[in-house]
Amino acid sequence: MQLSGAQILVQSLKAENVEYVFGYPGGAVLEIYDAIFQLKKFRHILVRHEQAAVHAADAYSRASNGEKIGVALVTSGPGATNAITGIATANSDSVPLVVISGQVGTPAIGSDAFQEVDTIGISRPCVKHNFLVTHIGELAETIKKAFQIARTGRPGVVVIDVPKDVTQAMAKFSYPQEDINIRSYQPVTHGHTGQIKKAAQVLAAAKRPIVLFGGGVVLGNASNVLTDFIQSTGTPCVATLMGLGAFPSTNRQFLGMVGMHGSYEGNLALQNADVVLAVGARFDDRVISVPDKFTDDGKKIIHIDIDPSSIAKRVKVDVPIVGDVKNVLADLLALWQKQNLAFSNNALEKWWKSIENWRSHNSLWFESADEYIKPQQVIQTLAKITGNNALITSDVGQHQMFTAQYYPFQRPRQWLNSGGLGTMGVGLPYAMGAKLARPEEDVFCITGEGSIQMNIQELSTCYQYRLPIKVINLNNGFLGMVRQWQELYYENRYSETYMDSLPDFVKLAEAYGHVGIRVEKPADIEGALKEAIALKDRLVFMDFITDRTQNVYPMVGNGKGLDEMVLPPHMDKIKATAANEREQNSRSAS
Repeated sequence: MQLSGAQILVQSLKAENVEYVFGYPGGAVLEIYDAIFQLKKFRHILVRHEQAAVHAADAYSRASNGEKIGVALVTSGPGATNAITGIATANSDSVPLVVISGQVGTPAIGSDAFQEVDTIGISRPCVKHNFLVTHIGELAETIKKAFQIARTGRPGVVVIDVPKDVTQAMAKFSYPQEDINIRSYQPVTHGHTGQIKKAAQVLAAAKRPIVLFGGGVVLGNASNVLTDFIQSTGTPCVATLMGLGAFPSTNRQFLGMVGMHGSYEGNLALQNADVVLAVGARFDDRVISVPDKFTDDGKKIIHIDIDPSSIAKRVKVDVPIVGDVKNVLADLLALWQKQNLAFSNNALEKWWKSIENWRSHNSLWFESADEYIKPQQVIQTLAKITGNNALITSDVGQHQMFTAQYYPFQRPRQWLNSGGLGTMGVGLPYAMGAKLARPEEDVFCITGEGSIQMNIQELSTCYQYRLPIKVINLNNGFLGMVRQWQELYYENRYSETYMDSLPDFVKLAEAYGHVGIRVEKPADIEGALKEAIALKDRLVFMDFITDRTQNVYPMVGNGKGLDEMVLPPHMDKIKATAANEREQNSRSAS
């Protein structure tokens, strides 16, 4: 029996156990949409913008424990270009995703036909791989390869560009049952035994060890073995923004997030460690700031990552280990225990004493107010009433950093945000995808009045599919993070950061068929959150009117080291002491 290319595509997606496809129809994909309608193999989620389709598919994939891969479907031309932001966002965070784009018929490719763009060329810099299918006989195998490439090795986005005449052609359908051997693509999954032994020796000799873990631990489902390793060895640990939740944030050994808005104790511990065991982290600029300042004290670095190109990209690595982080950590822990390795008690005790001294300064303390809402209060109250267990998505900005600092994530895939690309507008479509992946969980989208307006049209999608997510809008009337930089580094010149024409978000939410609540007093925070949670079957949009002047601290500015943080006002004495110490050290060196 012969099927059309569109039918083959739909049957292939079903063979990959696809449950949801997020998309928006157009001329180049009408055959595919007709096949979806007739075959009814999975559910299609109609978004209101292609960017949101990819973001929602991205979050569906992130929230699915690696078992399911998000799929987005867009038409040619503007459909494909609208999807690029979502594609780059997902690929930057190593999220497995398959994006199918329609294309003009093969005879018209290159002729500047209506709604033609070079999707392969445009997407090449921001995907793991892409395919242009020019013959129907290649379609099923290409889809199999796409899913295989997306989920294996370092996960990423694969784009499949399908011309309209390929979807119209007819052929016999046969879907490969086993993985296809791709000669040029053979990811390494197990670490080199010699390198693992060397890593164990270097780590055991450390006087000030620390474990830095990132999003690779979450994506690699290595949270349990990471926790076992940290607790067995007694090392302190810190997380990147994307690693939060891979180790329980309430555990004493966890020192918090590190980087531009990392905790005081976390940043100083990472800076002053003599051996850093980095697991699934990239040492990017938002984590260590300036590489030379991070490594200038001769610290040794052990770096575990499944992507060899990520190792030693920004810092010199003493012990590189390429492999699946779950497998490598398991082997390293087994070797550690087999050889009865341990740190020097005196050295580790002294190290922990320094850390506890830094922690005692409580860098995340803030002074609450009775007359106006601090954004930190909202996050802390949410954490309290949800038992630190809600699934949280966020947009990008101050609210994102406040959430990372003040919500104690306890498990992997509990925290979905755009870390690598920093894409405003992801929060709402992320919440949509997460709720579809895990309908039994309470899903909160924490956003700001700037970010939410970038994809606010998806409130319509939420209404159509009855997605009862809870939106927390921390509304300070500014593009808050930009305003903070302008205050600190541009002499308070607030160029284009003031949002002086905001909508009434309560009425806007109600216009889309949802519940809107405005909260203006700190005493009403808990009641509003509990009211929203009680409305199990409704989307609730909570507009919290917050302190317009609140900044995110600590903060590491451009060109500064992790030990050169801008500290909150209550730590002014510490700031002065640190500056004096740096000056004395500089004089001694000269």
